[in-house]
Amino acid sequence: MKWIDKTNNIRMKKKLIISFILVVFIPVGIVGALLTYSLRQTALNDAVQQTSNDVEKVKTRIGEILKLSIEISNKLATDPRLETLVNKRYQSNYSVVEAYREYREFELYERLYKEIANIRLYVDNPTLLNNWDYLQPEPSIAKSEWYKATIKNSAKIGWYYIGDETKGDSAYLSLVRRIYFPNYQTTGVLVIDISQTELNGILRQEQFDTMVIDGSGYIDAAKNTDLVGKHIRDFHITQEMLDKPSGTYQIDYNGETSKLIIESLIPDVSSNGLKIISVFSVQSIVKGANRISMFGLFIIIMSLLIALVFIYIFSSLLSKRILRLSKQINKVALGDLHASTVIDGDDEIGQLSRQFNYMVGNIRELMEEVTESNRQKAQLELKQKEIKLKMMASQINPHFLFNALESLRMKIHLRGSADIADIVRVLGKLMRKSLEIEGGTITLGEELDMVRCYLAIQRFRYDDHLSYELELDPASSEFRILPLVVQPLVENAVIHGIENKEEAGFVRIRTELQDDALYVTVADDGVGIPEARLDALICSLNDPEDGKNHRIGLRNVHQRLILTFGEQYGLRIVSRVNEGTEIRFRIPIGGDSHV
Repeated sequence: MKWIDKTNNIRMKKKLIISFILVVFIPVGIVGALLTYSLRQTALNDAVQQTSNDVEKVKTRIGEILKLSIEISNKLATDPRLETLVNKRYQSNYSVVEAYREYREFELYERLYKEIANIRLYVDNPTLLNNWDYLQPEPSIAKSEWYKATIKNSAKIGWYYIGDETKGDSAYLSLVRRIYFPNYQTTGVLVIDISQTELNGILRQEQFDTMVIDGSGYIDAAKNTDLVGKHIRDFHITQEMLDKPSGTYQIDYNGETSKLIIESLIPDVSSNGLKIISVFSVQSIVKGANRISMFGLFIIIMSLLIALVFIYIFSSLLSKRILRLSKQINKVALGDLHASTVIDGDDEIGQLSRQFNYMVGNIRELMEEVTESNRQKAQLELKQKEIKLKMMASQINPHFLFNALESLRMKIHLRGSADIADIVRVLGKLMRKSLEIEGGTITLGEELDMVRCYLAIQRFRYDDHLSYELELDPASSEFRILPLVVQPLVENAVIHGIENKEEAGFVRIRTELQDDALYVTVADDGVGIPEARLDALICSLNDPEDGKNHRIGLRNVHQRLILTFGEQYGLRIVSRVNEGTEIRFRIPIGGDSHV
């Protein structure tokens, strides 16, 4: 078995130590970890459960206050005396004051219920006097979001944390509802402020940070009263977190991993509601359990360390002679084949030592033989590659009579045949570039100049029967490639793809740099290659000695690419009959370093 083989490769002293660790350390560690985790989790679950119960109690008490304010608003909304008071058109200020004196319900509710901080009604009656109970809606009030939302949601009660202009713009959690007066077909907006002191008093007894938050994310009441009026984003609690259903969540609060308990409170007939949240640091809950765990861990570690010292001394006495041999083996592993060891005795360790010395000697002799053999083989392969490259280069570098062509071009030009003279000039340029190639590499731009010359000559020959297009990546022009690897592919496309086609043909050359490589594609819309011939052609590309294949240019390009860059960098050919042929190859960036 594999694990037995691996065990046999471990030194004796390590085996004893590992055995001690496996038998003692790991079981004790696992038990300690499980106990610590269980203790921490129990403490944390107890805290979550207790806090959830506290939040539920807070929800109940605050719900009672909100229910009280709803009942008061229902009574006021159906009070015919209030309807008459706010809709009557008064002839004098005295009559208004008399009406206010007779109707004292707002003041009565405020005195009876300490949970109610203030009651006010916004109505549109210019004959009324503003006395902090009945107010004309100022433009700033009429344009506020809560006022517009209340007018729109006629049947719903809204809960907002808004300022009260009758109390110096101090903000309160307020019940806001629209009141309809059917006898006059008018409306008003009733606002009942909930006592901030009562809300904070409910939260003051909580063990952890507990807050009441409205739908906009503002803190309406809190255990820490300094937080009232602030937004939850100041404490890295997102609105998305508040939108989650009631439950317990883990967040980062004031830079500490904490538990967040959320409880929703949506009173009856309300368009929105409140969120009651409580936050406590996980560390503050588990620190007691951690302290107990650390003390137990200290006792366990000290006991294990004492036992480990005794195991180490015992294993050293047993493995001293083996370690001497092991050091020599390590030297051999690092490449020192002249290492040897002398261990007295005729026991197994002494015999192993002598066999080791004999083995190292044999390895040293074999390494020397292999090194010499590899050196000779590398020299032979290098010479073979040089010969093959020279042979292939000689096959694709014919020498033309450039000087004779130049003279011919000048005479043709003098006689008025400018188009023929231009083609002769292009042919001469092509031949001169071919003659200038001496091996090594050239830039892709230089290779494509030869391709342009070749295509210009062929287009002159075939007239309108041939057209071509070069789609070139500007960044590829300075990329260095082997000479004469693109031109033979273009020649193949023209001769074997377009020449045998009755209608006009098209050749496209495309270059692009991507994925740390240069990709070159030559495609035509010619007659294509039958599947059987294509398979035979692909097979012949890998046989440099195949003299039967008439497409020697493709084979030469393919062989040069794989000899220079590796087997994966040869030509890739795709063809369909009467649809055309596409030949593609790639060269790794930095590939010229292989040449």
